[in-house]
Amino acid sequence: MNNTFKKVMATGLTMAMVFGGGTAAFADGKGKDKANLKWNNKKSWDSNKVWDSTRNVWNIKSDDNSKDININIKLTFDDVKGSDVEWAMRYIASLASKGVFEGYEDGTFQPRKTITRIEAITAAVRLMGLKDQAESAEAKQSNLNFKDADKIKSKYPWAVGYVAVALQNDLFEESDDSVQPEKEADRLWATTLLIKAMKLQDEAKTKMNTKLTFKDADKIPAGSVGYVEEAIEKHLVDGYEDNTFRPNRPVTRAELAALLDRTGNQLPDNASFSGATLSSAVTNNTLTLTKDGQSYSIELDANAFIFRDGSKVSASALQSGDVVTVRTYNGKAYYVEVTTLVNGGQQQKDFTGATLTSAVNNNVITFTKDGQSFSYELASNATIVRDGVTNASASSLKNGDIVTVRTSGGKAYYVEVTTPVVDQQKDFTGATITAAVNNNTLTFTKDGQSYSYALASNVTIIRNGLTNVSASELKNGDVATVRISDGKVYFVEVTTMAAKEINFTVLGTFNSLTRNSGGRINTISINQTLSSGTVQTAVYNVTTTSDLTFECGSQSDLTANRSIELRGKDQVVHTIVIR
Repeated sequence: MNNTFKKVMATGLTMAMVFGGGTAAFADGKGKDKANLKWNNKKSWDSNKVWDSTRNVWNIKSDDNSKDININIKLTFDDVKGSDVEWAMRYIASLASKGVFEGYEDGTFQPRKTITRIEAITAAVRLMGLKDQAESAEAKQSNLNFKDADKIKSKYPWAVGYVAVALQNDLFEESDDSVQPEKEADRLWATTLLIKAMKLQDEAKTKMNTKLTFKDADKIPAGSVGYVEEAIEKHLVDGYEDNTFRPNRPVTRAELAALLDRTGNQLPDNASFSGATLSSAVTNNTLTLTKDGQSYSIELDANAFIFRDGSKVSASALQSGDVVTVRTYNGKAYYVEVTTLVNGGQQQKDFTGATLTSAVNNNVITFTKDGQSFSYELASNATIVRDGVTNASASSLKNGDIVTVRTSGGKAYYVEVTTPVVDQQKDFTGATITAAVNNNTLTFTKDGQSYSYALASNVTIIRNGLTNVSASELKNGDVATVRISDGKVYFVEVTTMAAKEINFTVLGTFNSLTRNSGGRINTISINQTLSSGTVQTAVYNVTTTSDLTFECGSQSDLTANRSIELRGKDQVVHTIVIR
């Protein structure tokens, strides 16, 4: 397997992992593509791309009687908001513009949603070119020698063949006795899967004695060191700004979108023009550009996503001489990214008095200035000044810092904190803990509002008269005093312990549900008919961990008035039975 193909595989796998589940991965959920688009060996449209000389635009034809393909392209998503995900907006739009992913059926991208193992395994098999084998009748009837085989066959029948083929192609460890389909794919597991799908196991095994320089290298098992080193060398993954790898951290869709963009654009996508030069500014909503000595005019879609010099901009910001990537569908440009600024990309731009809204995330700094948001990748030699320290770590930057940012060639090369944010302290007295600590996060309510904060490494926890107890001792229903500083919990004192755990089972018909910021079910309400004939609505909290179980069905079966049974503990639902 040559290096180019390996890189293609890496990009493709990451792409498929980003588009992991349900409609995101398989269009209509049954493996049917929404459009059969052909590519030739030069990575350009085949005869299906026809120039319309009347309108001076390209038309894309389908194989069915040469009719125009009706593609609904959504590049921006309303749920990509908040400093923790806005930095990924450019990457998400870039991925969506390639036509591989069109978002979920409800119009969301769910950037904070984590990828599950069954989604990643399915993606790996398809990217290895084994889709037909995995979806064959023979593969679907495979006997899976895993402890959770029955769960896969009942809950994920479409994935049986994929698991069988993945097993045949060494994507599992010899010691794996369970697939754990709903378990979140963490960074180490996803990295290992990525290397195995690329058939780089032999290269990885030669690097098992490498001394990784991450601060948390001791958390990476010895048998995984080579896989991590190989992935780092291939620029498929990298560490965090604080020099940690965080092997056990679940991978979100936003993070993988950024990873995909950095691994390079090797797979054939719908980029009609890459490395084209704008011949003039946009006039009459038309892009005029040249590529390989030929001139083109392309109509801009009204909702086109345009990215230039670190931010989403209007068409008027495009300048003659900018080098761009343009992706088109149905003869219109939906995505324009300036890859090299006019004048050789040497244009420098300074921002004074900007406010950091997302300090550093995936090596991207996000800030606002005059009401507009900007995102820039930090240059490898960026100078950061904070609290009088030159060459400070990027991790020292904090949300709310007032800064001067200097950019050149689309990257930030100088960041100086002129007014550090004041570490804010906030106390919550009489707060009610609503879930056990999960992923080092404490969730509680106060005055009807819900809060989630990470626990500081030196947090003090007092419960039942004992000081410095483990966070695992905190119970759902505990009433506590919670103290926050610099965005983290540093003190928790339980003033009233939760009542003894009580199991419950209730019957009713499905009414509605709400989801948290991570896309998981947060509450579920059911209608219950009392003996008097009166119908009442009851709302229950749902476990915030990955332990929520569906029996005799799945989330898609939660339709209005569907009979369901809720099982839980301490008024928190952990099992939903579809009846």
